[in-house]
Amino acid sequence: MAERLKTILCIDDEPGILDLIELILKREGFNFVGVQGGRGGIAAVREVRPDLVLLDLMMPDVNGWEIYWQMKADVATENIPVIIVTVRAGSMDRVMAQQIAKVDDYVTKPFIPGELVRRIHEVLG
Repeated sequence: MAERLKTILCIDDEPGILDLIELILKREGFNFVGVQGGRGGIAAVREVRPDLVLLDLMMPDVNGWEIYWQMKADVATENIPVIIVTVRAGSMDRVMAQQIAKVDDYVTKPFIPGELVRRIHEVLG
């Protein structure tokens, strides 16, 4: 029996980033669900139950950290891996992501498509 395609949910406020990531991931054989802006992000996580979430931190409506902490506080979504994909390359954000929040990975924009795909495969095992 064929293996089920992995579903990646991307939450970002930039339509161009969503389009780019969709193109990259569909070419790699993933199912892609994109949500523009954070407001619908947590609802989409609960509804879609993706295999992995790509999450922007800086969104005008709802901060990516708010979505992350809501995911981790919900028993239904707490084990979904998260890769932060953000322009915020500052050391404090990295410390927060990797040591305090324990996100699964942290990728800065602009990213190299092959590097993003490699990290997704690593997180998904």
